[in-house]
Amino acid sequence: MLDLWLSAGLLLLVALGFLLIPLLRGYREHSIEDRTALNVALYQERLAELTAQQAAATLSAEQFEAGKAEAARELLADTEGRSSLHGSNLGRVIPLLAALAVPALGLGLYLHWGGSEQVELARAYESAPRTLEEMTARLEATVKAQPDAAQAWYFLGRAYMARQRYADAVLTFQKAAALANRPAEVIGQLAQAQFFAGDRQWTPEIQSLAAEALEADPQEGTTLGLMGIGAFEAGRYAEAIDYWQRLVATLPPEDASRAPIDSGIERAKAKLLEAGQRLPEPLLAATSAALKVYVELAPELREKVQPEDGVFVFAKAASGPPMPLAVKRLTVADLPVEVSLSDADAMMPQLKISSFPKIQLMARISRAGNATDGEWLGMAPVVANDEPGVQKILIDSPEAR
Repeated sequence: MLDLWLSAGLLLLVALGFLLIPLLRGYREHSIEDRTALNVALYQERLAELTAQQAAATLSAEQFEAGKAEAARELLADTEGRSSLHGSNLGRVIPLLAALAVPALGLGLYLHWGGSEQVELARAYESAPRTLEEMTARLEATVKAQPDAAQAWYFLGRAYMARQRYADAVLTFQKAAALANRPAEVIGQLAQAQFFAGDRQWTPEIQSLAAEALEADPQEGTTLGLMGIGAFEAGRYAEAIDYWQRLVATLPPEDASRAPIDSGIERAKAKLLEAGQRLPEPLLAATSAALKVYVELAPELREKVQPEDGVFVFAKAASGPPMPLAVKRLTVADLPVEVSLSDADAMMPQLKISSFPKIQLMARISRAGNATDGEWLGMAPVVANDEPGVQKILIDSPEAR
């Protein structure tokens, strides 16, 4: 900021120069005016002497007129080329006041509407933070300077979570959710922050947040992991295995976070065996209730969608709960594509494709990445849950509002 204020000071001096130079010239002209007044006074004094000499009969009328003319010529020669100046004091006070008021006004306007805080932030982010505390401080400064920056609030919440400041993280994620229209990723983080802020106690509010996140994105990783933790700590080990296996299915093979999740799955299995219960069927294995779906985009829609727009492929019960039984998330760039929907893709352990004899297949395009609301839709005829062939879905219809 030092160079900014130095530059501003230099510009201020230049501006003051434009205001003060005419004022200084005014003082010079005022001194010239004073000398002119002195010459006029001397002229009048000379006339008085000539008049006195004439009255004393020491000057003739011709000599008096000649002396008077000579005095007039001297006065004219002294004042020739100079304009008569009659500037008032107000004409000199106003520029002086302006020279003082303009910088003060400019400074006040800059402090109120200027971007000094943004300049400081830009300079701070020129170098990478060395510690988590430094990153947290930068993010706090960012949201203070830009309170409508949802992404900054989100990353600040992540920083608070890393520092185990769970109560602060709850407030921060709530702010991010409000600004970003409650995306699944933020809602999942909010549910997790509330879980840890409440001493790992599962509450109806956390359950509601988790359900909201999974409805918007059935593969939301933070929520799947949290649901597994909640089920495990409540002794529902089969559900914990289900959620964690679904989470592992979304991770690339080289992801380092797979190891602790696999370890949690093994612990849940051991708990089930200790309780004398049977292990659930692996959700990642192929099952008899699997449907193959070929999804493609109608040619007339290719210019109306973007490659990064979300594509959700659903399997719903033809007669049963409205909630999708299984879902796969893709993008428009993946189309056309063939996918398989099975019990491994179930959104809830108790709602599986194999549990319903007739299945409705559909695909939705959503620019916002919202599984429940989109712009374009495609549907296939109702089929049996073990239909062996490949079902085709053409996305070609605008979604009804």
